[in-house]
Formats: sequence, C-alpha cells, structure tokens
Amino acid sequence: MATHKRKADPVVSDSKRPKSDKSIMSFFGAAPKPAGASTAAAAAAPSSAAKFDKKSWVKGLTDEQRKLLQLEIDTLDESWLAHLKDDILKKDFLELKQFLARETAAGKTWYPPAEDVYSWSRHTPFHNVKVVIVGQDPYHNDNQAHGLAFSVRPPTPAPPSLRNMYIALKKDYPSFVAPPNRGGLLTPWADQGVLMLNNCLTVRAHDPYSHSSRGWEKFTQRVIDLIVQKRTRGVVFMAWGSPASKRVQKIDKQRHLILQSVHPSPFSAARGFFDCGHFRKANEWLIGRYGSEGEIDWALAPGTSTKSAASTKVGAAGPSTVSTTQGLCTPPSNTSSPVEPGAVELDPDSEDEAALEEALHLAEAEAEAEAKAERKCL
Repeated sequence: MATHKRKADPVVSDSKRPKSDKSIMSFFGAAPKPAGASTAAAAAAPSSAAKFDKKSWVKGLTDEQRKLLQLEIDTLDESWLAHLKDDILKKDFLELKQFLARETAAGKTWYPPAEDVYSWSRHTPFHNVKVVIVGQDPYHNDNQAHGLAFSVRPPTPAPPSLRNMYIALKKDYPSFVAPPNRGGLLTPWADQGVLMLNNCLTVRAHDPYSHSSRGWEKFTQRVIDLIVQKRTRGVVFMAWGSPASKRVQKIDKQRHLILQSVHPSPFSAARGFFDCGHFRKANEWLIGRYGSEGEIDWALAPGTSTKSAASTKVGAAGPSTVSTTQGLCTPPSNTSSPVEPGAVELDPDSEDEAALEEALHLAEAEAEAEAKAERKCL
C-alpha cells in the first residue's frame, strides 16, 4: 500500500505555546512551574507536578523503556506526564508501543503523525482543563488527524460531523460564524482549556478502528479519570453518542457537569444534536460556578466572539446533569426530525465519499454499542 506523507508541523515547544493568563490561573490554580516562572507562581503549583523531576525519571528508565517511550518523553506535555508517568510504564502500555513500532517497521502508515499524537496535551495542559469533548477514533484519511478530536488543519475542509457541530453552535450563539475556507481547526478551543480527546489515539491509514483494543482505550480512560479525580473544582464533559456516554457514566455528577447527546454524525445529528444546546450550557455552568473567567469563546472566525452573547444569559449553574439523549435501554423514537439548514445529510448515491465513509464508520460504532447495551438490559 502506498503511503502518503505530508510535511508535519513541528512539535509545539513550551516557548511557542500560548501562555495562560492570570484569569486562567485563578480559575484552576497555578500551573506546574515553567522555565523562568516567578517564585510566587512556583509556590502555588500543584504539589504532584511540582515534585516531578523529569530528568531524574528519564534517567531511571531502562534502555528498552526509554526507546519505547521516546515519543512520550519528547512530546507529552510535562503537566500530563507528571500524572501519567506510572501508567506508561505498565506492561499493557509498553505492549501498545511495541505494536506501533511493528506497524512502522512493516511500512504501515498510521495517523496522526507521531509528533501530533499528544498534541492535545500541549494545547491543553492538565491544569487548564475546563471542558472535555470525548471523541472516538482519529480521522483515518490523509491530512486529517492531528491529535485533537474532530479538528483538522488547513487546507483540509471540516468533516461532516464538525460541520454539524457548527450548526449546533449557530443555534446556541447566533453570532457564531463558521471558519473561512470551510476550515476545521479547533486549536482556539484547545488553547482555552477544551480537551478534545479521542478514545483511541492512533489509526492505520484508511483502516478505521485498526488500532482499537490495543491499549489506547485504557490510557485515555485513565486521562479522563485523572481529570475527574484531580480537577476538583469541576469540569464539563460533553459525551456524544453511546461509546462516549459509556466513558462518563461513573463521573461524580455533583462536582462535574455531564452533557450527553447523540453524535453529530450525519446519520444521527437530526435526532437531537442540533438542539442539544451543549455549547451554551457549558458556558452557563462555568460562569455560574467560576465567574466570567471560566467562559469559553467558541468563535473560530477572525474578529468574532461568542462571549458577549453568553454573558447576557448568566444565572445559576443549574442541574449538574443535562441529558439530551435517550437512555441506552430505551428504544429510540421513530419520530422524524426536520432537516436543519446547512445540515450534512447523506444520500447513499452521493459523490461525497469521505462524508459517507465517516457516517458509516460512526453508525457502525453506534450500532455495536447500542446492541451491547440492549443485551445488558435483557
């Protein structure tokens, strides 16, 4: 199989990553001390991260461990590495890394590019997490996946699910404008504390789910569990579709906000996603609990903002659980929904093969998850 290579963006260094301002620091507490940070900031840093000595930790690895974990050493943000250092030394994770090494040695192309696998950790350090959007498998076609769920870099156009997310955003915030040139880059959200985390972090080119059940699911669940346990002031979790909903079932709903809906896939979005209101609900909860510094600006087009619109409708944080999808044990309604203007719907004879492939891919995942849930209910 011919491989497709693109010039990968360089790994974002700490010096190039947008720095958190004081409002972010006051929102969640101080970050782990960066190079040149003030003494006051260092004193306020979380103890677990402040005590982590990366050089000493790396020095204590065996040669084999260091070789297998070079990607984590080089590209996993230190704020996350401090919490995950023991997990990546476990047998199942090292076996996952051996599997990826075999894939590479066999000439298999896999996505995202290696340097982007942990880009979510660099754009959204642990101490900055406000919102978690739970994804599924990375995009598996060329020039798509870059380590943030749902996001694509230019010039790749926004995939169907993301375009449906724009429609939901427009309903929450009439001022929202989709990015120019059909763009789909979501780094502005990530840099504000929106962690877009896929269930599986890699995939073989043009072969969906090819890296599933190899160890990524356990690793990313550990990431979610860490946030639940240590981000004690509260985080918003957006879980779209049955597979994502399963990952947030055990989260403390008194401390965190859980928002559930059908997936924005073209095969399911019309069954409730467009009217879920999750983007506004997330901001109302964050503002109600933490004040204006907790708000996310969902705008993606230059010169636009959603912040002023959100601030006009601030009240109590409201209930800690908002569900806009039916229970897994409840048969879905057969009531048809009107088509939203601009919504991505698919005709089986459509020439938009990428859209059809994505929709089929997601529909298969949904069907498998629902079938398992129904068997448990019997």
